[in-house]
Amino acid sequence: MPVLPVTARCSQIDAPDALVAALTALPFGSSASFMIHGYRFCPHSPENSPHRHILSPRPDSSCWKAISWPRHLHLDRPGAGLGIGFGWPAMGRLARVANRAFAAGAALAGAIRLTRDTRPDLQINILAHSLGARVALAALPRLDPDDVARMILLSGAEYRSLAARAMAGRRLQVLNVTSGENALFDGLFRTLVPAPQLFDRPLAAGLGQASPRWIDLAIDAGPDRAALTRLGFATRQPVTRVCHWSGYLRPGMFALYRGFFDPGQTALFDRLRMALPAGPSQKRRSSLSRFADIRTRFSGTAQP
Repeated sequence: MPVLPVTARCSQIDAPDALVAALTALPFGSSASFMIHGYRFCPHSPENSPHRHILSPRPDSSCWKAISWPRHLHLDRPGAGLGIGFGWPAMGRLARVANRAFAAGAALAGAIRLTRDTRPDLQINILAHSLGARVALAALPRLDPDDVARMILLSGAEYRSLAARAMAGRRLQVLNVTSGENALFDGLFRTLVPAPQLFDRPLAAGLGQASPRWIDLAIDAGPDRAALTRLGFATRQPVTRVCHWSGYLRPGMFALYRGFFDPGQTALFDRLRMALPAGPSQKRRSSLSRFADIRTRFSGTAQP
């Protein structure tokens, strides 16, 4: 099944009829996986369109980060479920784009409701990077508790309190992928996008509370990587200390994501939870991250 590009326009999506047609063609019990990019992509700009980059089965960009999410998720193979590349306008000043992500979340919720209404038998998955995590989490309160089955967040640019609020009453399984390589970008996020609560922290620090439906996975931490290896998902060590894209660039990660999204893999979430070490993994933190801690503590708060 080819990957379907979908674009958010304000709080709705374009071409809903194309989505309905693609969903109707799926076999019973299949899946629909929404893929959501982060900052500095815009589907309305040919040079910066995610539909020609990471959300395309064949990216036409020469950028080293232009690896195909749908191809690595095997969504371009016969018999696979439907891959839906969800594009939204994510260019401009970071604070403005972060606020715009909430409207994109409303558009995503509409697309998911349309998917559920058209094909209630499908398993709905979400893969989101950076500010795409805010888009994904903002959609959840607009949906029924079981509308989304599984979600993977990569270096999620969102705060703990908003994530916890979005998860209230939900029954989906969430894999929150973090890395100390993203510390610089976490610091920039905290500095430029006001936290909604005093002492709030980004999802890079984990959800901050125990949840049977949420796993924090630090892919640069030795114990976490060893746990993945024991489960058959060997990954490589980081080659750089600063990288915002390691959640999808590091070799071996997509094998885990494919297994997590596979409708036939019902026990992987619990196996992963049992294999990971108890308690938070040690995470490297840059001086900018420490500065952002201090700034967040004393700069006041703002409601997005």
